[in-house]
Amino acid sequence: MEKAQRNEVALEFYQEHHRPSFEDYNLPEEQLKYTAVPLEEVKKCAEDSKRHPVVILHNGVPAGFFVLHESEGIREHSENPTAILLRGYSVSARHQGKGIARRSLELLPGFVKRNFPGKSEIVLAVNHANLAAQHVYVKAGFSDRGRRVVGPIGEQFVLHLGI
Repeated sequence: MEKAQRNEVALEFYQEHHRPSFEDYNLPEEQLKYTAVPLEEVKKCAEDSKRHPVVILHNGVPAGFFVLHESEGIREHSENPTAILLRGYSVSARHQGKGIARRSLELLPGFVKRNFPGKSEIVLAVNHANLAAQHVYVKAGFSDRGRRVVGPIGEQFVLHLGI
């Protein structure tokens, strides 16, 4: 009898023991222009206590990464004083195509509720040319309310998810 393949996804805060998994973290070339690699983001988090690094686990193995950012800088993205910014989101190349991104975004509202009481909205900025990411975010329930910001490589759509 064949053993069913597990497909468990979980979110947890980054800890130093996760570092080795991110040292050989790869993204397809076309995705690198839209997001930073995790260890670059970890450095920024070490310098800013309002940036919280989060690991996406697939069957207990780090498969992705993002940052939840609480700061005044979020005002560019949302007027909501209880919003939190999702940034630097990615799933490593070898873990893509397994539903991990979708499932991690489904888990995100509960994770934010548990760890950031009082937050009522998650916002993110996605580049207008990054159609694959837009599709994943919209499918996970994020909506476009018409707000735009200019990012490092052009216009970005600001997407919102109430929690």
